Amino acid sequence: MTDTRASRPAPAAGSPPDVVLYQPEIPPNTGNILRLCANTGARLHLVRPLGFALDDRRMRRAGLDHVARESLTVHADFATCRTSLGTDRRWLAVETGGAVRHDRVAWRADDVLVFGSETRGLPDEVLAQFPPECRVAIPQRAGSRSLNLSNAVAVVVYEAWRQQEFGGAA
Repeated sequence: MTDTRASRPAPAAGSPPDVVLYQPEIPPNTGNILRLCANTGARLHLVRPLGFALDDRRMRRAGLDHVARESLTVHADFATCRTSLGTDRRWLAVETGGAVRHDRVAWRADDVLVFGSETRGLPDEVLAQFPPECRVAIPQRAGSRSLNLSNAVAVVVYEAWRQQEFGGAA
């Protein structure tokens, strides 16, 4: 689980998309998302700086000690992450102000989903890299705050994987 600069191949057809957490802050959320990724076949990528140490007890309890560490890659920054995963893939930002509902996206196995940190979301300079049609939202009631990060990732990953007919599932 070290920083990587090497390019990785895109997931196989039928797989859920790669998940990128931009500067996550809450260890149990990241642990839960790591467990989700391990159980769906998605690959999790964390962009530094992280708001916790990877060996944080709360993260281990939520998922790190139960899943394969091979499904987790840590990147020094967002530019390194983009280069590593490939700029030729479709990158989608999941945010509360997204222009497209998550269930109206025709998900592809090579998609990359980017989620912002729990308290700040994605900064303007990162969000500016996503055209409006690549900004995805999860419907929620008017006046509500955003969903918990691990819940939001689960909603979108399972919809994308459902569209891939749950490839690789038991």
